[in-house]
Amino acid sequence: MKYLEFIFTAEPPSQTVRDVLCAVLADAGFESFVEQDGGSLAAYIQAGAYREDALETALADFPLPDVRIAYTACEVEDKDWNEEWEKNFFQPIVIGGNRCVVHSTFHQDVPQAEYDIVINPQMAFGTGHHETTSLMMGALLEDDLSGRHVLDMGCGTSILAILARMRGAARCTAVDIDEWCVRNSQENIALNGVDGIDVRLGDASVLKDLGPFDAVIANINRNILLQDMPLYGERMTPGASLYLSGFYTDDVPLIREAGERCGFTFLGCKEKNRWAMVKMRK
Repeated sequence: MKYLEFIFTAEPPSQTVRDVLCAVLADAGFESFVEQDGGSLAAYIQAGAYREDALETALADFPLPDVRIAYTACEVEDKDWNEEWEKNFFQPIVIGGNRCVVHSTFHQDVPQAEYDIVINPQMAFGTGHHETTSLMMGALLEDDLSGRHVLDMGCGTSILAILARMRGAARCTAVDIDEWCVRNSQENIALNGVDGIDVRLGDASVLKDLGPFDAVIANINRNILLQDMPLYGERMTPGASLYLSGFYTDDVPLIREAGERCGFTFLGCKEKNRWAMVKMRK
């Protein structure tokens, strides 16, 4: 699978601008992001998914005022992506106090925790470092998942499905549109020695033959969530929990309104560095 690497520079080069840029680029199809020395941002997209007009429109409609963004692009050479993450970004992370630690096979002196998750991320998003992933993991650590059938929509590395099974979920279904994520999910599931996770390739259209689900976790982006929320609801049992993230705190009213139109009851939200996680119940 060929990827394109884009290096974005923004003026002013603030963390807020980079965070918003990640969200905007995700809507345009970009999958992975790594902050570079000097404040620039590396972003990766499958060559076959890249559309110049979509990128130019996204940047032209950038939601923060007085921001100038420039970029360069090249095709990425084949790399050992685990080595790249080890050198440049991915370090062990502890979530929920000392309840859950996320690390990779190359880490030494890993902190002890109740739940120990091994993730070799390759190019897939979802190591627990991003605010949206850690918010979702925190919610799963708080709630009783015993005996539930859980859907992890837009699973990436399947870190959330793995944690759900460790937390007592009876079984999980993990779905992603990216073949790379499906393969990486299968590898991570095997690394953690968990079973009962069925990984599927596809978008929300595959749900018509799956479920019903007692909990749905979807960490994607605002537009996809708004589009697919009715499909989630159709495949959920009465009283099922819906966990959503991948959007900013400013988007919470829009997410809440859409959920209530679908028959969900808003239970609350949590936020971290302007990113938000919403919980609702069918």
